[in-house]
Amino acid sequence: MASFCSLTLILISIFAFSVSITHSKTLKRDVKALNEIKASLGWRVVYAWIGDDPCGDGDLPPWSGVTCSTQGDYRVVTGLEVYAVSIVGPFPIAVTNLLDLTRLDLHNNKLTGPIPPQIGRLRRLRTLNLRWNKLQDVLPPEIGELKRLTHLSLSFNNFKGEIPRELANLPELRYLYLQENRFTGRVPAELGTLQNLRHLDVGNNHLVGTIRELIRIEGGFPVLRNLYLNNNYLTGGIPAQLANLTNLEILYLSYNKMSGAIPTALAHIPKLTYLYLDHNQFSGRIPDAFYKHPFLKELYIEGTTFRPGVNPIGAHKVLELSDADFLV
Repeated sequence: MASFCSLTLILISIFAFSVSITHSKTLKRDVKALNEIKASLGWRVVYAWIGDDPCGDGDLPPWSGVTCSTQGDYRVVTGLEVYAVSIVGPFPIAVTNLLDLTRLDLHNNKLTGPIPPQIGRLRRLRTLNLRWNKLQDVLPPEIGELKRLTHLSLSFNNFKGEIPRELANLPELRYLYLQENRFTGRVPAELGTLQNLRHLDVGNNHLVGTIRELIRIEGGFPVLRNLYLNNNYLTGGIPAQLANLTNLEILYLSYNKMSGAIPTALAHIPKLTYLYLDHNQFSGRIPDAFYKHPFLKELYIEGTTFRPGVNPIGAHKVLELSDADFLV
C-alpha cells in the first residue's frame, strides 16, 4: 500500500510539472520578435505559423522551426530554423531580439542586404547558418562578439570586403565556411590562434597573399583538418612550415597563381589524405615521399608543370595525377 501511494505521488508530481511547463508564459520579448518576423516573411512560413504564441499555447503546437525552452516561469526561444522556404527580403533585424537563441538557421532562402551589426547581441548563439542566400556587403565586425559560436556558415552569398579579423575572437569556433563569396584582401593570419578550428573554407573568392603569411603565427591552427584556399589569387610557394599543421587531412590549393617546388616536408604531414595542387604554376619534381605516404589517396596536379617523379617499385597505391604536363 505504501509503495502504491508513493507511485501515486510521483505520477501527480510529474503531471503537475508538465502542466506548469504547458502553461508557462512565453517571454513577451520573444513573442513580439517572432510576430515581427512573421509579418515580414513570405506566405510559406506564415502559413505554418498559427496562433500568437510561437511556443504554442496548449491548444496549438509551437511554430514550425521554432524551438523553445523553459527558464523559470517563462519559455524562451532558443532555436529558429527556417530554411529552403524561399524567404524573400532583407535579413529580419527582429531576429537579433531573440537573445536566448543558440541556433539560427536561415539557409537556402533569398535573403538580401547586409547582416546587421545587431547580430552581436546574440551572445548565446552556437550555430549561425546563412549559406545559399543573396546576402551582401561587408561582414559586420560584431560577429566577433558571438563568443560561443562553434559553426559559422556564410558560404554562397555575395559578401565583399575583407574577412574581418574579429573572427579570431571566437574561441569555440570549429567550422568556418566562407566560400563562394566576393571577399578580397588576405585571409587573416589571426585565425590561426583559434584553438578549436577544424575546418576553414575560403575557396572561390578574390583573396590574395601567400600561405607563408597565413601561417606566420607560431603554433597556429593546431587542430585544423581541412584547409580550402582554392580558386583565389594566392601567389608564392608552399612553405615547408605548412608541415607543422600535423592534423591536416585535406589541403585544397587548386586554381591559384602559386609557384615553386613542392617541399618534401609536405609529404610528411601524417594524416594528409587529399592534396589538390592543380592549375597553379608549380615546377620541379614530385617528391618521392608522396608515393610512400600511408594515408594519401589523391594528389591532383593537372595544369601544372613537373619533371616526372618516380613511383617506387612495390608502391601500395598509384596517385591520381590527372593530365599534368611533365618536363623531361
